Amino acid sequence: MALAVLTRLHLLRKAAVPLLSSSSIWSSSACRQLSASKAGLRWMCIASREPVFLVSGSIRLSRDSSVTGRPTTLLHPPSSDKDGVFKNSISSCISSQQVLRLLRSFPELSGAAAASVLHRLADLEEDGVGGLRDPSVLLSDTALAELCSKLEKESAELDDEVVIHALLGCTRLYLDPSSCLVVRLVSESQVRLNRGSLNITALCGLARALFALEGPDCVMLAEVMRQLRSKDAYLWNINELIDVYSMLAAGVAEGGRHQDLLNEMNSQSLSLAPWMDPATVSKTLGALVTLNQAQVVPLVIALCKYAVKHVPHFTDAELSVLLSALMHYGYYNDFLVKALEEHMLKTAFSTHPETISKLMQYFGQLRIFSPQVFDAVAESFVYRADEYSAEQVSQLVAALGVVGYVPKESGRLFRKLESVIDARFSQFQPKSLLELLHACTLLQRYPLNFVSKVLSPYFLQQLHGESSVIDCVALAQLIQLYMTVKLECPSYDLQSPWFLRKLHMESFLFAGNSIETEMDHNLCRDVMVGLQSLLGNRNYFTSGVLTQFGYTLDVEIKLDKEGCVLAASEDDVCKRIALCIDGPRRYASNASRLLGKEAIKQRHLRILGYEVVQIPYFEFNNLKNKKERVKYLHQKIFPKSYRFSW
Repeated sequence: MALAVLTRLHLLRKAAVPLLSSSSIWSSSACRQLSASKAGLRWMCIASREPVFLVSGSIRLSRDSSVTGRPTTLLHPPSSDKDGVFKNSISSCISSQQVLRLLRSFPELSGAAAASVLHRLADLEEDGVGGLRDPSVLLSDTALAELCSKLEKESAELDDEVVIHALLGCTRLYLDPSSCLVVRLVSESQVRLNRGSLNITALCGLARALFALEGPDCVMLAEVMRQLRSKDAYLWNINELIDVYSMLAAGVAEGGRHQDLLNEMNSQSLSLAPWMDPATVSKTLGALVTLNQAQVVPLVIALCKYAVKHVPHFTDAELSVLLSALMHYGYYNDFLVKALEEHMLKTAFSTHPETISKLMQYFGQLRIFSPQVFDAVAESFVYRADEYSAEQVSQLVAALGVVGYVPKESGRLFRKLESVIDARFSQFQPKSLLELLHACTLLQRYPLNFVSKVLSPYFLQQLHGESSVIDCVALAQLIQLYMTVKLECPSYDLQSPWFLRKLHMESFLFAGNSIETEMDHNLCRDVMVGLQSLLGNRNYFTSGVLTQFGYTLDVEIKLDKEGCVLAASEDDVCKRIALCIDGPRRYASNASRLLGKEAIKQRHLRILGYEVVQIPYFEFNNLKNKKERVKYLHQKIFPKSYRFSW
């Protein structure tokens, strides 16, 4: 018969694909209409032979009694030693085929071990986008079919946790909600729920399974949450908190549901933070990010404080979650950064590329200057470049561009980078590729071999995507990339693309992640007070001047041929001085190092004929009075003048 899924509910709907059919094996199917409480009506095609697996397609479950190595019963488990051996063995399996072979070699299994088989298969087969990588490995596997048959027949005698764990495993494998196995497990779960004796872990597992099957409006799910709410969150231990956090983050709390419960949990987590282990810290932070909890700054600070001692003990996956949370909340801690640096220096050659790229992203987002880590990561990349995805390569180089740091092994790094881009050019997303090439120009490494590919109508169309206009940041990067090649590589014959002339950006300074940093208004005000005293009048300089090249000058001073200061309204100018009043946000957050985007702006202004004068905040703010500030500005702007020119 042909098994087909017309509509899967909520999260399961993504798993439906054209199904396999064989008239010699399957009998005809009968469609019927099923009603779901509060979820409306749904149509399912149900086979006349049950139980039925649907794992991104149909799965034939054999009922051949000659199956060898099948579990005889789940009610009389083997010794705890044998059960422990099985659980250890299944956790070490790295493919579904290995799990199924292991299943055939253990004729006796406990109910808990049987449920763990479903979860291990899901761990290995889930593709992360609502489906399975290779469902064919599960098709018509007789041992798996027999295992599911035993779960169905003996579900009434199994422990509460086993029944719910098995049901959750079924949803993770995208089984047909109307199959006998799933219906039976749901029915048994309802019986256990009605007793009111389920513990917090069991309630959380059941809530996740019901949410996957019916969505947030499931009546049974509402009863689960009612029973969960009846338990005092302030009495929960760490493991119970993590179970509830994970359940809510799986989607049960979407749309702002159960925020009052979350508030109680956040308070309890804050009191238990000192006793959390690395895995618990990571899971809690990950849940807070997923649940978009904004009013949890004290909890985030506490978790990061205690995470310092756990840094060497985090797994790569846990460390990635920690770094994602740090970026989400924009949190910086000197001790935590130092611990991350020490850890990365020791493990740069063994840490997963995803974790390394997350670390570089974090350093870039918070403008953290760490030359030792950058050098170690660069050297590691030279030897492990093939392990990095195109997106990870872009993130790594972009972080270097933010702080404008060229690693010691720059020659080998950029040769390897060029070979990676050349070999995998088509794998880069347009914005990632543009960000990568733009970051290279910030480091004064010019991607001349790829400029013509980027400055083309085809690439421009890719940047457009489905939108009618290009993203402002991408457009600014594209224009600045073109400007950089024209200004800093004059010997390179780059023709001005006709389409680029039509793209105009009045200013590189715009809201969001612009390629210029807005001036510090308090610092600028103090500097202009000193300039007014130095020059004698406010009319001799202008602030916030927009040039024809898109750059904004903090302050502009005009001079004539003799070096005398002209009024700001004068047009007959011999020389222009651009004052860059550089506040803290134009430097690395932990060092007096100018950011890459500010350095390239100053290089371009010099090439365009401006005399650039830097006024760093850490120099100007140390001046005690007005007299010292005027003297400082005089020496900075007119270093060769021993008297005023007016």
